[in-house]
Amino acid sequence: MTAATLYDKHRATFERAQQACRERHCWSPFPDMPNKVPDAAAAQARALAAFQAQLGRAFALEQPGTAGRLGEEVSPYTEEPLGINYPRAGVDALFAAAGPAMARWAAADATTRIGVLMEVVDRLYREEIFAVQQAMMHTAGMSPNMAYAGAGVNALDRAIEALVYAEMALAAVTPAARWERRFGEAQIALAKRYRAQPRGVAVCFTCATFATWNAWPSMMASLATGNAVIVKPHPGSVLPMAISVRTFRTVLAEAGFDPDLVTLALDSVAEPLGKVLVQHPQTAIVDFTGSARFGTWVEQHAHPAIAFTETAGCNTVVLESADDLDAALRSLATTMCMFSAQMCTSPQNVYVPRGGVATPGGRVGSEEVGARLAAAIAAVAREPKKASMILATIQAPSTLALVGQMRDDGARAGRVLLEPGAYAHPDFPRARTNTPLLVQTSPAHGELYREERFGPIGFVIECGDADDALAQATADVKRHGGLTAFLYSRDEAFIERAVDAYSAAGAQLTINLTGPMPLNFAAAYSDYHVTGLNPAGNASLTDLAFVAGRFRITQSRRPAA
Repeated sequence: MTAATLYDKHRATFERAQQACRERHCWSPFPDMPNKVPDAAAAQARALAAFQAQLGRAFALEQPGTAGRLGEEVSPYTEEPLGINYPRAGVDALFAAAGPAMARWAAADATTRIGVLMEVVDRLYREEIFAVQQAMMHTAGMSPNMAYAGAGVNALDRAIEALVYAEMALAAVTPAARWERRFGEAQIALAKRYRAQPRGVAVCFTCATFATWNAWPSMMASLATGNAVIVKPHPGSVLPMAISVRTFRTVLAEAGFDPDLVTLALDSVAEPLGKVLVQHPQTAIVDFTGSARFGTWVEQHAHPAIAFTETAGCNTVVLESADDLDAALRSLATTMCMFSAQMCTSPQNVYVPRGGVATPGGRVGSEEVGARLAAAIAAVAREPKKASMILATIQAPSTLALVGQMRDDGARAGRVLLEPGAYAHPDFPRARTNTPLLVQTSPAHGELYREERFGPIGFVIECGDADDALAQATADVKRHGGLTAFLYSRDEAFIERAVDAYSAAGAQLTINLTGPMPLNFAAAYSDYHVTGLNPAGNASLTDLAFVAGRFRITQSRRPAA
């Protein structure tokens, strides 16, 4: 199919996505579980065989400026190097190729670009979804279901969502207008033309644990608005993005565009390229997902490029009262265990009134609340098969070291409620695993918990009363960052105060949710991810602000005929 006809091919899906974004309801063009994919068993078997065949070999990816090869990924499931090496290109060569590649792409109308990018989404789903699943398992350490759902189809939904907002922003720019006004005795008529001019080359940084979920929508937002993209993956998680870049390049070439619109920039832990890329004179846009430390540096040093960041946050929970406290604690425990809390939305800090949590059966003291939460977390980790699906593995050895450090610090500045330790993965005996650490402490030891402690680490913080718990939690979010927040309360007046306080602090709030849905599940087309109102990040997936700044409006005018 030609570039001009690809939009028609995907029109029905795109229009349904537009409707979902308007109405914020539940919708996806993709099945939510891997076994619901057509011919799933055979497709998974092919992907596993292809992954195993790729180990120890060169990854096939043609791109400009290649000068050697590089690869240093280690599987969290086997603790063995993948042995895959990728083409390493010179930074200047990638920028030199991206500029000319943009000319024809930027000149194409928005509908054509969106049609091509919808084809990329379709290919990633139909041809690569289980390859991405294997890649995310053996680089990030996700469970198979999360690698399919979270890093696969939900990330594709976010990619489509970004295209919807890009189309909305571009459609607001009328291409031409006739303008008339009288100046004295003369009637002046001007013909005006307006153009959405892309900013230039975007650099997209991806994180080690959830590469595709932020990268795909960021790439789509830049490309849909006419820009080129250089992808800079984390050295420990290159394979998912190498598959992605290869797919983008293949579809672009088939559609008649220069594949150098999308390239891969590799670096190593020992020789990082991040600052070079951010400060390159041709960098016009930076999308960054990763540590708060480097994210802050990006925000401070990206100028004149525009930066979109998502870093880290102290995600908070306030327990004021509950109809069923144990149900609330079970939901909280499962979410704190999900992917060993290696997600930006994982709850970390649980604030409890010193006098306890009100329930229909009476008030439950703060120490008892901590003990019950520890027991609920321990129950998740107790059965290896269950733990393998929920906790999965630990992406990096540094996370294990942090758990150990926090255990020792927590014992000195509080009380360890739950000791961490490895569990035996039923399918991968050498898997890097760890059950959660839970520490009880107080605001006097805020240095323990007033920053993101990445990994399976949680804190129960004893506060003066419910109002103090809410004030402590929201102040910590506003000052130190927080993406998500959770509240349990039977008091409608308290709930409304909490809604106002968390809104002012810039965190998305979930209230009184229990049951099988993970508390931190973020639904594409419905949930906004990050507000940009606190230090956890300055951009939101996905709203108009996420795409509108990626182009500017130029105009020309002349006397009208």
